[in-house]
Amino acid sequence: MTMKLYFDPHSRSQVAKWMLDEAGVDYEIVTTLIKDKAHKTPEFLKINPAGKLPALVDGRTRVFENAAICMYVAEKFPGKRLAPFIGSPERGRYLSLMVYSTSQLEPAMGDSLLKIRSNNRARGWTDFEAAKDAVERELGDGPYLFGARFTAADVMIGSMLIWHRAFGGILNRPKLDAYVNRLRGRPKGMKFG
Repeated sequence: MTMKLYFDPHSRSQVAKWMLDEAGVDYEIVTTLIKDKAHKTPEFLKINPAGKLPALVDGRTRVFENAAICMYVAEKFPGKRLAPFIGSPERGRYLSLMVYSTSQLEPAMGDSLLKIRSNNRARGWTDFEAAKDAVERELGDGPYLFGARFTAADVMIGSMLIWHRAFGGILNRPKLDAYVNRLRGRPKGMKFG
């Protein structure tokens, strides 16, 4: 049975699509347009009770949220080497980066793009400059977060930086700019509809 990605090309579901494309797996796109409120129908809410995109259906399995979809796909297809193996020393760092992308980097990036000045600490996340510092440290000298090896962590962290650029943000970080360029240059890299 082919996996189904519930997808709107003008949404965060681009991230899940990128992951599926990098994994090279067969999947079907189920167009679910936000402008038509297709993500709020009773049928869709059975797949994702939060009524958000993306959502992935794999047989009887339902997965929503980009980080969860990326981790699911990486674990389902271990031969694609898009995640360190369970039990490997790199696994903890990988899981941390996957969660960091949505718990710290994304909200900090959103505040930066919207020019929201708030007490980030009270809201539970760092500011965007500190988040960029953390990503630069994790990137080190490698082309990707795990050196020469591209992983789902690059999909999650990289997609945030790609979105930032797409919405007119400027990183002012040569290392991160080069990283975004490498990611955008990947044959299956995230594309905008």
